[in-house]
Amino acid sequence: MIVSRALLPLAALLWLTGCALDGAPATRYALPDVDASAGSEAAAEHSLVLRPLRLAPLLDTQGIVVQLDDITLREASGHRWAEPLGRQLERGLRERLAAALPDTRVLLDGEAGGADEPLQLRVNVERFQGQPDGRAVAAGRWQLLDADQVLLDAAGFRVATPLAEDGYPALVRALGRSWDGVAERIAAAVARQQRRVTP
Repeated sequence: MIVSRALLPLAALLWLTGCALDGAPATRYALPDVDASAGSEAAAEHSLVLRPLRLAPLLDTQGIVVQLDDITLREASGHRWAEPLGRQLERGLRERLAAALPDTRVLLDGEAGGADEPLQLRVNVERFQGQPDGRAVAAGRWQLLDADQVLLDAAGFRVATPLAEDGYPALVRALGRSWDGVAERIAAAVARQQRRVTP
C-alpha cells in the first residue's frame, strides 16, 4: 500500500520499529543487486583500490537500524541483514564503481598485485538507517589517496531517499538507492581526479 508523504513518516516509524514479539524467526534482507554491468577489465586504463570499508559501531550489527527521533536509534530484532552489512556495502560499492568507471579496474585491498601505486579509496559509513521522516539515509566520509597521500578529502557524503511505502522491504530498497547515490558521487570525483593526472 502506498502511503502519502504526509502520513509516511509516522506510519513508517511505527511499522519499522515493531519487533518479533511472538517468537517468530527474524526476516532477513539483502541490499538490491546492481543493475548495470561492469566494464571490461581488459580495457582498463586505471586502477582503484577499495580499502576495507569501515562501519560505525551501531551499524556493525545484524539488525537493521532505524532512528526513532532526533537522538534515539534502535536495532530491529526481527528484521536483520542476510549477511554482514559491511560486506554488502563493500561489494555493492565495488560493483557500482566498476559500472560507473568502465576504464578502471576496481580492486579490493590486497588485489592490486604489481599495480604501480594505484589510487586508493577509503570509506567510513556513519549512518545507514531509516529516519523518522520516512527516508533512508546513507552518510559518512571518504578519502581518495595515492601512495597514502590524501588527494581528495571529502567533507562527507549524505544521501537520503524517500520510502515508496511503509515496511522493511521498502526501507531496504531505499537504502540501496541511497548507496547508488553515494557511489555516483564518489565515481564522479574519481573520474575528475583521473582526468587531472592523465597526460
